[in-house]
Amino acid sequence: MTRKKVVLAYSGGLDTACILKTLLQQGHEVIAFVANVGQQEDFEDIQRRALATGASEVFIEDLRHEFVTDFIWPAIAGKAVYEHRYLLGTALARPIIAKRQVEIARRVGATALAHGATGKGNDQVRFELAFAALAPDLEIIAPWKDPEFLARFQGRRDLLAFAEEHNIPVEATAEKPYSNDENLMHRSYEAGLLEDPDTAPPSDMFKLTRSIEDAPDAPDRIIIRFKDALPIAVEHLDDGSRVTEPVALLEYLNDLGGRHGIGRIDIVENRFVGIKSRGVYETPGATILHAALRDLEGIAMDREVRRLRDMLSPRFSEIIYNGFWFSPEMDFIEAAFRQSAALIDGEVRLALVKGNVVVEGRSSPSSLYDPDLSSMDIAGGYDQQDARGFIRLNALRLSAHHLIVEQSEDA
Repeated sequence: MTRKKVVLAYSGGLDTACILKTLLQQGHEVIAFVANVGQQEDFEDIQRRALATGASEVFIEDLRHEFVTDFIWPAIAGKAVYEHRYLLGTALARPIIAKRQVEIARRVGATALAHGATGKGNDQVRFELAFAALAPDLEIIAPWKDPEFLARFQGRRDLLAFAEEHNIPVEATAEKPYSNDENLMHRSYEAGLLEDPDTAPPSDMFKLTRSIEDAPDAPDRIIIRFKDALPIAVEHLDDGSRVTEPVALLEYLNDLGGRHGIGRIDIVENRFVGIKSRGVYETPGATILHAALRDLEGIAMDREVRRLRDMLSPRFSEIIYNGFWFSPEMDFIEAAFRQSAALIDGEVRLALVKGNVVVEGRSSPSSLYDPDLSSMDIAGGYDQQDARGFIRLNALRLSAHHLIVEQSEDA
């Protein structure tokens, strides 16, 4: 077998630790790449374990700022909500991880890229489509689709036995009631006991959000300010604290939203590969931002522009979910959405309480709302007699349709 220099997307978990070792056993040089996208991990310990397993080098890359500004913010601005509920936390993290993995491969002169995503899930598609777009000349090594690897490792117990046999330092046990993925935007849970869609998640599973029962009765009141549909500041109305830096802003909203039990969902979704999957998600900060921005759009976004944006948003969500971030269709939609987001400026005043994001007011320097025109007390430049012709024109097709229906029923 030809010796390859491989950059492995490495989490320090059982799967990628065993994959690192098997690649070494095949004679390859392995560089471990660890992406910090906001997960609560001991990155020094992960680096130590990767080197102990045999990685020739370990890259730990802090991607949090770029993750927020170039991926999370545009997704919220574009109303990216997959199947009307999922805010795409995992799907948004994959393209930035893949992008940096390719950059490292170029830097070290690697000939192959490897990942530990399974052959049943979405992440394999997201990683490999990104690799194909950004580095079509590099080989992709996906052990969980390799017949020899699959024959060797039937499941978690085989991996644990392999790790013990080869003294691979991992933090794992045979019993694992569910799997989880975490980043700055959310925390997700799936598999294990959650594979029964009728089984309620255990109460101690959640890490980012309190239950509604444990949330405080008194609300936190905040103002979120936006510029071109991107959040630029959060101000707490009670203590006067103000946050503007993007990563700190999202972390602040995560803490506030989590305190009030905001952003939990439990869904059965359709994976791109054709399998239905049950997922449980905690996305407190992004849930608050979605609610605030949708409200601001009501006052600052033109009706027809919003209608067109809303027609494209489900497709935008599918593009992200299915792994086509680096695609011509994404380039097209992003350009359109940047135009729709222009001048969506202003602030929204919110109360956060008991799982709810309650809008208490909004204002915008680019507001399209005319209080005189909307008033029921003054004319405001609107001639109500004009409505007679407007209604008559819109009624023409209704009358014609009704006439045709009557004729068909009489025939």
